[in-house]
Amino acid sequence: MPRILTIPKLELSSGTVLRDVPVGYERWGELNEARDNVIIVGHSLTSTPNARSWWSDCIGPGKALDTDKFFVICANVIGSPYGTLSPISTNPETGKSYGNTLPQATVRDTVALHKKLLDRLGVRSIAFAIGGSMGGMQALEWAYYGTDYVRGVVPIAVGGRHSSWCIGWSEAQRQAIYADPKWEGGGYAPHNPPRDGLAAARMMAMVSYRSLASFEGRFGRNQNGSNAFEIETWLQHHGDKIVSRFDPACYVYLTYLMDTHDVSQGRGNYEAVLSTIRQPTLAVGVRSDVLYLLEESEELVEYIPHAELAIMEGPHGHDTFLIDQEELNQIVLRWRRREIDPLIDSVAEKRSMLSACG
Repeated sequence: MPRILTIPKLELSSGTVLRDVPVGYERWGELNEARDNVIIVGHSLTSTPNARSWWSDCIGPGKALDTDKFFVICANVIGSPYGTLSPISTNPETGKSYGNTLPQATVRDTVALHKKLLDRLGVRSIAFAIGGSMGGMQALEWAYYGTDYVRGVVPIAVGGRHSSWCIGWSEAQRQAIYADPKWEGGGYAPHNPPRDGLAAARMMAMVSYRSLASFEGRFGRNQNGSNAFEIETWLQHHGDKIVSRFDPACYVYLTYLMDTHDVSQGRGNYEAVLSTIRQPTLAVGVRSDVLYLLEESEELVEYIPHAELAIMEGPHGHDTFLIDQEELNQIVLRWRRREIDPLIDSVAEKRSMLSACG
């Protein structure tokens, strides 16, 4: 179970005020005396805040997210069932789970909640924010807290706003859940959820997360002992896995949350809003990604003034950033040493000089 801290009040973008909002999180490393050696990690759609369990090659001593040097923290998003307020949380007014009555939050709302978490932990500034997919959406939103608070951002396999292509995939998955008779308009009994619908939604998602080359290389037209195609068995396996660890209402909620992703919402012209990101930015794209196309990462680099592009060439589609972890680790490590470490060292030197003068 993650650590859980309760935030007394959170006002959503919609104006709705939530009170006593729990937020689940995991942490590694130690917060330094200046409380500014923080790396905030955003997780993807169904991941847990235990980032080390799914990014083990990127988090640890000497790695890109160096736990000897940095205080690394990953917080669970609003709507996810791993410690933060979600549809399975109990509504204090009814004594029952929120289900589909939980007010819809946005990516920006989630980052605002996580900012309050960091405030409670005594964090003064962030070295950089990083994440892939939905986590990359969060990384971009962190940039708007300014260069004095966030020194760098690393959005991976994501664009500055959810495309109609991605929204279409989200809606297709939601409709699979809605089509399950057990959905009951979102009012299903917790002990009898629409498992078949959730499994079908996950199978759709897994297709979008990979690529033709990935599937052909791994499965081709191979069949197993029951004469089922191996790709069918693999998809069914992932459908079975998701129903054992995730809630259908949470899945619906989070796909809507991802659809809200648009850094320009309420801020102005999209390209102009991207151009206001002043931090060093590393946009990591995946050439074989058929969900968040490489051109979306290229667009970030086109409009963000101090952005650079790194391309992962693996054949595994969107999931390449989770599969080819050592490659990603080296990409981020090189960027961090070049762009972030000197900033941190400079601030530390100035602080030391001021202390000596005092």
